[in-house]
Amino acid sequence: MEHMNLYLAELVGTALFMVLGLGVCANISLSKSGMCGAGGIVAALGWGVSMVTVAVCFGPVSGAHCNPAVTVGFWAAGNLSGSLVPGYIISQCIGASVGALIIWQLYKDHLDEEECPGTKLGVFTTGPSIQNSWRNCLSEIMATFCLMFVLLSLGHQNPANGVAMFFVFCGVAGGVMSFGGLTGYAINPARDLMPRIIYTLVPIKNKEGSNWGYAWVPIAGPLMGAFLAAMLYKVIF
Repeated sequence: MEHMNLYLAELVGTALFMVLGLGVCANISLSKSGMCGAGGIVAALGWGVSMVTVAVCFGPVSGAHCNPAVTVGFWAAGNLSGSLVPGYIISQCIGASVGALIIWQLYKDHLDEEECPGTKLGVFTTGPSIQNSWRNCLSEIMATFCLMFVLLSLGHQNPANGVAMFFVFCGVAGGVMSFGGLTGYAINPARDLMPRIIYTLVPIKNKEGSNWGYAWVPIAGPLMGAFLAAMLYKVIF
């Protein structure tokens, strides 16, 4: 099938991104983990390193979007054919599901031993520290806007350039440090939606609800933020 290599790169890249990223969440939050309590700095570094790792491996093939919002942003900026968008997003969603399933299996014993239901859910999904749908969505818009604008601007550099990879790291890790305390810094509809679905479906001892009432925020916010970044990028560049 045409473009299959692009879609496969997005699927595998997103799965790897989820394994490394969700793994950080599980590692620092589940009470039986040897790294429990390592904190937000480790989360920021872990997600940042995860994104750079994926970018280095899969960037030369598909661009390593691994995020429907990033795909929409590149399309809106005119850097991606609209015909590729559905395939990219479907591949990313499948990859995020695979990654979440792997984390569930790796941390199954720790998840079952965890006493706090919110911590179990937090391994897979994001959520607000203070529930306010408007400001929660605004946080995701702003966070994704910043990341998307960085990624678009890097198009003017050699993607293999170490400086470019450094700023990919900064865009992710810096965003976690700036916005993570508000909503968990989803910035990626597939990163939140698909693990939330997996959490809902798989057996985990004493788990509670999946907070579906909040689920629209990490979908709508990142998509809007990426689109707005693309519009400003087109005006400036």
